[in-house]
Amino acid sequence: MQLSELGERICILGPSNSGKSTLADAIARKCGLTAVHLDQLHHLPNTNWKVRPASEFLALHDEAIAGDRWVIDGNYSRYFPQRFQRATGVVLLDVSTITSLFRYIRRTITNGRRVGALEGGQDSIKTTMLYHIMIVSPANRKRYAALYRQLPLPKVYLPSIRAIDACYRDWGLERAFPELVEPQRL
Repeated sequence: MQLSELGERICILGPSNSGKSTLADAIARKCGLTAVHLDQLHHLPNTNWKVRPASEFLALHDEAIAGDRWVIDGNYSRYFPQRFQRATGVVLLDVSTITSLFRYIRRTITNGRRVGALEGGQDSIKTTMLYHIMIVSPANRKRYAALYRQLPLPKVYLPSIRAIDACYRDWGLERAFPELVEPQRL
């Protein structure tokens, strides 16, 4: 599928540390869309990933999807219905749990630049995040895949880092920080 077939309101779903924010940023720059990183809306800036009150997050979420041209990354499945109602296309990144875990640990150890980082926040290894990646995410991956199959929107399924890399090539996308691409594909 061509990138243009996904329209001007694209949702990117997938497990933590699968590359959603990086892909959203690349698509936004290529297509002139607004990149919306839900983690940045869900957490308060200049904190150690402190969650916003639910009503504030919902207001920010709904304001973002009210726009005409966006690419939004993140799950927050409670808000899927209104997001999918506005979306014109969906991309599902479905990388393995081991890939997500590797990328999370690498991200926290290097604490380098990354797309979608929380302003003033610092990445660190957290037991809650390890639990989420290893225990919660496998079941979520199955739920997201089932949901993806049912969506009546143009959609793209990317089940591996190789598939994601091929998508970047096919769509002529460029990563904001190409030096952060894994030297070995998992």
